[in-house]
Amino acid sequence: MDENKRTELILSAWEIHRAVEESYLSRSATNRAADPDAWRERQRFLLADMAIHLLQTAIQPGAIELEKLKNNLHAILTISDAFLPHAGLKQATGMIYSDDRPA
Repeated sequence: MDENKRTELILSAWEIHRAVEESYLSRSATNRAADPDAWRERQRFLLADMAIHLLQTAIQPGAIELEKLKNNLHAILTISDAFLPHAGLKQATGMIYSDDRPA
């Protein structure tokens, strides 16, 4: 990818990030048990926010920052676990920070 396109994508990502974060923050924090629909909707915006952070981490110039990548993936898997509880995504996050690599 040429640097002009990369810069354009990064700037677009920041615009989208601002809009998504604003939508997330405009929804009042709610207890999952008290209002599950409102909680779920807010989580959707939080998931989108974290996905944009992953995009930013992935396309930034230079080598990918592995700690940022790990943090992005951890957040995405943790939030996604509420939508796909049968998939064991929250449990999978433990491997992200593990230094043990399969043989």
